[in-house]
Amino acid sequence: MSRRTSRVVSAMILSVALWTGSTAHATGDAVVKTMEEYLEFVDYMGGAIFPRQIARDDWKGYYVIDARDAEQYQKEHIPGAVNIDWRQVLARRAELPKDKSILLYCNSGTLSAQAAFALKLAGVENVLILKGGLSQRKAEGGFDAQRRAAQPAK
Repeated sequence: MSRRTSRVVSAMILSVALWTGSTAHATGDAVVKTMEEYLEFVDYMGGAIFPRQIARDDWKGYYVIDARDAEQYQKEHIPGAVNIDWRQVLARRAELPKDKSILLYCNSGTLSAQAAFALKLAGVENVLILKGGLSQRKAEGGFDAQRRAAQPAK
């Protein structure tokens, strides 16, 4: 088993244990080791970017994933985004581009952060999280967030 596959399997085992409320302790086993290794090299922001940091013309340089469910996506989404439910992002990682940054978002950033974490443990390094999600993007002005942030306060 490759190191990358081992990380994915370990992360999945840890996730299942956490979600099912398992009382089994993982101290010292491969799951904890994998998580420790990941946390040792991840940067402070963990690959997060605020909407105001993305210029209007730069959005097309990202592969944008709406990690919410299909119903929420149908009601509203960032133009150009593809819908991959956060629970399916890891299983569908072979569909993701390797030649451009992947920008994940949900309503607030919580679910997309989980999906991004899983991808990073699986060795997908070109992943960013839209900090604050769709809510923050709308509050900051959508595609005009960077321009609005650069304007002097009134």
